[in-house]
Amino acid sequence: MNLATESVALQRAPVALRLFHWWLAQVRHALPPTIYFFFGFNLVLWTKSVVLQQHGIAFSGFATATLAALLVGKAVLVTDKMPFMRRFDGAPLIQPILFKTAIYWICVLLVRLAEALIDYLSDGGQLRGFLPFMLKDFTWERFLMTQVWVMMLFLIYVTAHELNTLFGDGELYRLFFRWHSAQAKLSRRQRIRLLKRLSDLTDANPAETFRDPATPAHRELIAILRGLARKPAAAG
Repeated sequence: MNLATESVALQRAPVALRLFHWWLAQVRHALPPTIYFFFGFNLVLWTKSVVLQQHGIAFSGFATATLAALLVGKAVLVTDKMPFMRRFDGAPLIQPILFKTAIYWICVLLVRLAEALIDYLSDGGQLRGFLPFMLKDFTWERFLMTQVWVMMLFLIYVTAHELNTLFGDGELYRLFFRWHSAQAKLSRRQRIRLLKRLSDLTDANPAETFRDPATPAHRELIAILRGLARKPAAAG
């Protein structure tokens, strides 16, 4: 079943099933950053715990790290739906990486400030007293330290995401976990050569030539496409 058939079948499915597929798509989108930041935040808190234990101070923040990872996953899910996130698509990688990192960081900052406001109000505070509380009694050092770590973690995450998008979805996974380095270099070199042959072939022949299966151009086109579609063997 191709994508078009699957799309038509999904549109004809019951509303509950369509809602489930929509929810599943959102979970799949938010799951990678959530898992990444879950481990990242727990590493930060573990480092802080080791430092504090040297001074006899007990510290545990597993629940805090888990909640923060969920908040970041939600922020990524919401932010990625905004059209302006694709503003620097096609630009040198440094531009979309820094731009998306800044947007994600600002979104997490706003979410954390909103969380602080909710905690303040739930403790009996008044809305007009929140700003004086933030200026006088709020622990800005710990808050900003966390934001710095969030920025660094986002910078790593966005860089990996942009590279994965550039190379092709799943390409980084194969490079890191399936292919030997020499095999990956060979595969990349072969694909570049095939793409160069494809470019030369399309420049040298009109589009009508490729429609006739009896022409050499059509046969060469099919051979190139098969070569591009062939998956390298996994490393043993």
